[in-house]
Amino acid sequence: MNLLARREHSLNELQRKLRSRFADEALVLSALQQLRAENLQSDERFAEDFVRQRVSRGYGPLRVRQELREKGLPDSVIAAAVEAVDCDWCALAATALRKKFGEAEAPDIRERARRVRFLQYRGFSTEHFRYLLAD
Repeated sequence: MNLLARREHSLNELQRKLRSRFADEALVLSALQQLRAENLQSDERFAEDFVRQRVSRGYGPLRVRQELREKGLPDSVIAAAVEAVDCDWCALAATALRKKFGEAEAPDIRERARRVRFLQYRGFSTEHFRYLLAD
């Protein structure tokens, strides 16, 4: 309960944290089942909250999906959470680019490639930012 009081956790995260603290596997599994039964732990709720946090920090859908996979969530939960967030990914990419590089256009091909790498690292596909770097 203390872990969930601070923030939402995925079932996989809780399992990993509790296993490191308690040696009794049966105790850990029964505690997790009880938390799920009482709706105190929900992977769906965790995923939606995680997506909202990442969007507010300017991350794109590809990076968000990858981070959720690393948290051990199934693809169906990830897809539902990303779809649930009402976000214009192109506008978010433009905002992230403007925040990092300002309003000025890339003066040469090298700088343009640097900006493309930045947006790809942030998790945006070329569909989201192609028009931003068009000549």
